[in-house]
Amino acid sequence: MEASTLAVTILWSLLFIYAMLGSLDFGAGFWGMIYGKSEEKSAAQIANRFLSPTWEVTNVFLVIFVVSVVTFFPYATTLLSSVLLVPVALGLLLLTIRTTFMVFQHYAGKFVGLLRVTSGVTGLIIPALLVSILPITLGGFISFEDDYPRLEYGELLTHPTLYMHVLFGLSTELFISSVFLMDYAKEAEDWDAYDTFRKHALWLGPVSIAVAMLTIGTFPEEAGWIVDNIEQNWLIFGLSLLFFLIGYVLLFLKKPDGRKGRARPAVIMIVLQYGFAIYAYGSAHLPYLIYPDLTVSDGFTNASTFYPMLIVYAVGFGILIPAFYLFWRLFLKDRRYLKQQ
Repeated sequence: MEASTLAVTILWSLLFIYAMLGSLDFGAGFWGMIYGKSEEKSAAQIANRFLSPTWEVTNVFLVIFVVSVVTFFPYATTLLSSVLLVPVALGLLLLTIRTTFMVFQHYAGKFVGLLRVTSGVTGLIIPALLVSILPITLGGFISFEDDYPRLEYGELLTHPTLYMHVLFGLSTELFISSVFLMDYAKEAEDWDAYDTFRKHALWLGPVSIAVAMLTIGTFPEEAGWIVDNIEQNWLIFGLSLLFFLIGYVLLFLKKPDGRKGRARPAVIMIVLQYGFAIYAYGSAHLPYLIYPDLTVSDGFTNASTFYPMLIVYAVGFGILIPAFYLFWRLFLKDRRYLKQQ
């Protein structure tokens, strides 16, 4: 494997991890807002209990992803920073506001309602801004004036592919978070919350698949290259759909106690579904970072710099992975935390 291909694979893997963690983080914030003042308070308690310790981990992977883009693809930063300035800057601003509220939530109890709304609203807007980057990379939305890249906001904001990408991102976020929170409620033995999140997973699953297929149909004319590549990767996308069907069926299966849903296997299948889909899409996107102006090889650093950095990353993850495992055991498996009132 070429060094540039290995680098973009690592980058795509970090994006997959952040997409999963971000879906859980932002989705939990949204569900916490929706059920914060309703009669189904147990769903809000489960969502907020999960959200309380996990947003820090999500931000860690966001930082790692951004640093990886800059270090592995330094020659791409000029174009990327120019055309993605507005969505990324707005996303970081909202993320800063959200993080600030999270930090002080335990010291300003009278603002808990504002915190709930802030977490829920930003839990929709931030993923929408981040997902809006994807259609920009497909081609047709960037022009050059005196060799300076310019994002054509008028064309982007009036093209249906932008809004279908946003809708796909939001439906995916809510589906993944509802399935995971269903499993989280099972661990806490909160069966009211379990039934609530299972109910949402049942309708969000088909919606997310339908929206994903419709999104491809709204790609701009310039994106014919990636449509052809997606068709060539039909087997991997087919496996992704198969994992979805297995996971969706698991939501209906009865356990020995008569309760419907096999939460943990369903979570595993859904993660595999999106894992296969994301890597298939990433493969279809090669060799471009942004079509047709920036390829992976154009933006890549040289191999003599990449491999020493790769060793540093390996050492760093060797330290972080045990910490993440301890975090998982402490906050997501410890019943004293899960069952707190």
